[in-house]
Amino acid sequence: MKEVSDLIEGIYRICEWIMRFSVTNMLWVVFNLPIAFLVLNLYFIEHTEYLMFSIIPLIIMLPFLYFPATAAMFASARDWVMKEENTSIRQYWSYYLENYKKSMLGGLILTGVWTVWGVDYYYFSQENVVLTFIFLVMGVILFVFTINFFSMLSHYEMKLPKIMKNALIITLGCPILFLTILISSGILLYMSLNGFEFLFIFFTGSLISYLSFSAFYRFYLKMTA
Repeated sequence: MKEVSDLIEGIYRICEWIMRFSVTNMLWVVFNLPIAFLVLNLYFIEHTEYLMFSIIPLIIMLPFLYFPATAAMFASARDWVMKEENTSIRQYWSYYLENYKKSMLGGLILTGVWTVWGVDYYYFSQENVVLTFIFLVMGVILFVFTINFFSMLSHYEMKLPKIMKNALIITLGCPILFLTILISSGILLYMSLNGFEFLFIFFTGSLISYLSFSAFYRFYLKMTA
């Protein structure tokens, strides 16, 4: 009987974790629906001169929708990593409101940086192979920095400049953390774009936030030990 009980408990725990990831990820998707619509619209634009009609609204929306929604998702992932049992729509909404201003202001800065990077990368990709590679590496660093920004934001009560400064320090100063975030996120994004598109709706965002914050929290524990 103990074996049956353990099996049932194990199945229950698996289902519980699936629910956590899927519910949080779907909430994140719902909060980003206008952005998702604009991104999908880019695939159906045949003439490059019409791209701006989708790209400009997309850039404007990112700080106000994507960044607060993602910050709330990372705050939920923080609860799971730290063994807190918060998994509800109300809790996600609470984190969304709690971090909205700071995540939105950070989003304004990061959206500006990403926009400059995107324009430069597009321009140099047509002109110079070496500079294209340099900007590609810069984009990878910026990606990991953005992930670390969300982890820092969800874990520390700091002013925004200090959060961004510390996120940059750990991005450049901890190669193991850098590679862990890059590889885990890269695998999930690759799978989501190549045959497992359903992951975007149910798991991709929440899994990336959980794995990234887990790696960040291990680094935090080593630094504070």
